[in-house]
Amino acid sequence: MQIPALEEYGLRCLIQVALRQAERPVSVHEIAQAEGLGPEYVARIMGILRAGGLVESTRGAGGGYRLSRHAREISAWDAITVLGAQLFSEKFCNCYTGRRRECAHATDCSLRSIWQKVRAVLRETLEGISLEDLRRDEGAMRTWLGHQLAASPN
Repeated sequence: MQIPALEEYGLRCLIQVALRQAERPVSVHEIAQAEGLGPEYVARIMGILRAGGLVESTRGAGGGYRLSRHAREISAWDAITVLGAQLFSEKFCNCYTGRRRECAHATDCSLRSIWQKVRAVLRETLEGISLEDLRRDEGAMRTWLGHQLAASPN
């Protein structure tokens, strides 16, 4: 499974804003430079995030983007869904009909159960990870996730 580029880069842009949240608004150019992305693409991503209510923008000199809520109140799942990811959507099976108009297993599919479970676990996991959590470096994040998984009742 792959996370689409828009969602990956969108999360990375949000993390850049979260890292600087206390300082001042973060400009498109600062985000683009930090992430190695084009400013036009970052502006598009930030527009989606603003429309989705995750960031607020300020115009003019010293303007840029701030999180609309505290970093601990915005989950990775919030970002993924605002950016449009449809991870194992209900229409997933319609994409794999083979030569038929409808999937051969439309009424009885063991694979559908797997994808529904994976989506539920993925959603639960991403809902439990905030932008504040994602401010950690990779090693600290790996350790934190290890503790989170060990504490998980599943």
